[in-house]
Amino acid sequence: MDLRRKLPPKPPSTTTKQPSHRSHSPTPIPKASDALPLPLYLTNTFFFTLFFSVAYYLLHRWRDKIRSGTPLHVVTLTELSAIVLLIASFIYLLGFFGIDFVQSFISRENEQLNNDDHNVVSTNNVLSDRRLVYDYGFDVTGDNDDGNDDDVIVKSVVSGEVNSYSLEASLGDCYRAAKIRRRAVERIVGREVLGLGFEGFDYESILGQCCEMPIGYVQVPVGVAGPLLLNGGEFMVPMATTEGCLVASTNRGCKAICLSGGATAILLKDGMTRAPVVRFATAERASQLKFYLEDGVNFDTLSVVFNKSSRFARLQNIQCSIAGKNLYIRFTCSTGDAMGMNMVSKGVQNVLDFLQNDFPDMDVIGISGNFCSDKKPAAVNWIEGRGKSVVCEAVITEEVVRKVLKTTVPALVELNMLKNLTGSAIAGSLGGFNAHAANIVSAVFIATGQDPAQNIESSHCITMMEAVNNGKDLHVSVTMPSIEVGTVGGGTQLASQSACLNLLGVKGACIESPGSNAQLLARIVAGSVLAGELSLMSAISAGQLVKSHMKYNRSSRDMSAIASKV
Repeated sequence: MDLRRKLPPKPPSTTTKQPSHRSHSPTPIPKASDALPLPLYLTNTFFFTLFFSVAYYLLHRWRDKIRSGTPLHVVTLTELSAIVLLIASFIYLLGFFGIDFVQSFISRENEQLNNDDHNVVSTNNVLSDRRLVYDYGFDVTGDNDDGNDDDVIVKSVVSGEVNSYSLEASLGDCYRAAKIRRRAVERIVGREVLGLGFEGFDYESILGQCCEMPIGYVQVPVGVAGPLLLNGGEFMVPMATTEGCLVASTNRGCKAICLSGGATAILLKDGMTRAPVVRFATAERASQLKFYLEDGVNFDTLSVVFNKSSRFARLQNIQCSIAGKNLYIRFTCSTGDAMGMNMVSKGVQNVLDFLQNDFPDMDVIGISGNFCSDKKPAAVNWIEGRGKSVVCEAVITEEVVRKVLKTTVPALVELNMLKNLTGSAIAGSLGGFNAHAANIVSAVFIATGQDPAQNIESSHCITMMEAVNNGKDLHVSVTMPSIEVGTVGGGTQLASQSACLNLLGVKGACIESPGSNAQLLARIVAGSVLAGELSLMSAISAGQLVKSHMKYNRSSRDMSAIASKV
């Protein structure tokens, strides 16, 4: 539906009346086609026909000469005339498609200059989605003193005449678009959003990659836990959270690890997955593709097809699962320092296109068939891993357990067995054999620009505790098979998240060793989870959990008084 309206009438001018536009219209620039004796389309038809007819005649004559052994340079008068006509028609066509084509650009530039001299607004170089702004008479430059143009746009958005999602493209100003959208939303719902942050945010940075139709940003406090002594290096871990005691508890765990000599994190596997689902007419035919994909001879060919999608994508393996005549194909590949969902999806699409040649009866139902499995608790990720698989361990001395964690080694071992192992088994937990791994993973994810929804599988964790050194010290470990992180792309490019990555020393891509920054970030996540697990389990064991949360996780402000002022 065309929702455009005519421009509002201009107010009567108090200046001297300008001469009519006709009296100032520029003299038309002569074109090459004006000198032709016949209409242009007839002249073009004549020379096109002449050119191809003469060319055909000469090629036919030369073929006869070659067959008869006659020298090609010996030409008759007819052939000479044909050559002249061929050259003449070629010169005409060159002039038509060359000189006249260039002249049309010159004429267009002159016409644009003349229009500018007469203050004629041109929208030829404006994208189609910006025409709506001009049709309404909006000031797209934003140079308005009283905000009247913004008010007009707000009313148009509220009425539905202007689409809210097109404001950035129409106005060319992301900040102004967000401001107008915010006002329109407030007017639609009849309530203000005073507490929602707006100023001081770079709305250009999220355009087309992080968030659509923004009206502000949510403030999430960022705390820091550490130093975390991991693999011989110290890290201050940023954690974005609104839960009291979480950062303090993780910080206590970091202190216990540091005083005991540090933790060690080992990367076991690194591979992102994507699993399309395809369908055939019969189960037999689906099985044929399964056998083809699992054949090692074909894997090399498929790897070449897959790997051409990116400099960093490298196909590692293909795992198939069949359900009747439906085949689920789980591709696993390395993705450098990117989390890699888009990268692996592109590679999978290349392979599917390639397979279509040998299996034309293959019907691709979806690029994702949930055998991946992304943002869902799934046994395949718990068993096979997805993203980075990490195990992290530390030995906490008896003295640190007693003085810092305020508990004992036997109490921690018993609690871990009954809570994290037995209790989770009774509950039928899937990958949740831990105290609160998701707490730490979510906080670090939000701070460093990861996809918060991937906290689901990234928090798969089993926490193990065992008394060592004749029962005096505590060996604690966390095994996390599917930490999905990246240091490039997505939210990692935003200023705040980029700063947190820089704090950890893993910002951006590693040039010397592609993928090492993301792998280090995964190790830091596992180390932070180890610290959080150690501290929370100690608090529960010592009976401090409720007491500490009542002290630090409850607001002492009089909320009724604050509410009355709003």
